[in-house]
Amino acid sequence: MKPVIRMFFKTVRVVLGPFVLLGDRLIRPKGIVRPSAEQQAIDARTQHLALYHFPPCPFCLKTRRTIRRLSLRIETCDAKNDPAHRAALIAGGGKPHVPCLRIT
Repeated sequence: MKPVIRMFFKTVRVVLGPFVLLGDRLIRPKGIVRPSAEQQAIDARTQHLALYHFPPCPFCLKTRRTIRRLSLRIETCDAKNDPAHRAALIAGGGKPHVPCLRIT
């Protein structure tokens, strides 16, 4: 029974994933407009951050939308399609769980 349930949810993810990504592309939040000096100070604070994500993951989508809405410049690393980023995520955390914020 367990393999059937896993296969069902994998099928749902494969079918709905492109629609989730399309919705994200069509409905993007507008970022906060800040004075230049304030934005540069925030950029300096966030330059050491990297977000590991899977593109169609709903939790990652919510995190990326919040980053856009707050006008933060955080590097995003696709841990699903890029083996180097996936290996770095596993080396840093032990498991490929996303979203994961790396602070250096």
